[in-house]
Amino acid sequence: MSDTDRTKPLLLGYIRQHLLMTSDELIGVKERLAHYATIEGFTMGPVFVEQRESTPAAFEALIQAIGQHQATAVVLPSMLHFAVLGAPLAVKLTFEQATGAQVFVASPVDATP
Repeated sequence: MSDTDRTKPLLLGYIRQHLLMTSDELIGVKERLAHYATIEGFTMGPVFVEQRESTPAAFEALIQAIGQHQATAVVLPSMLHFAVLGAPLAVKLTFEQATGAQVFVASPVDATP
């Protein structure tokens, strides 16, 4: 993250990769998150991708990164990406309370340049 713009708040990403997601689809979702960061005035940091076979490794790495990078926000493609961890709203609320980072959703409408 040496090219990070330190004048803007850091935004981390979290994606749950679904079984049939292609590498092109994953790239597209990451681009959507980066676009959201740009239009909302954030610097996009790492995007943590949850693999089905290693859940919740990426989520745990995300929590560690929040503390390490002092990030204040996380973006998801949709709240359904938290569903693998439990009820999405409950996961969001617990996550925000535990980390102090706010969770945002990059809606498809926001993704259109």
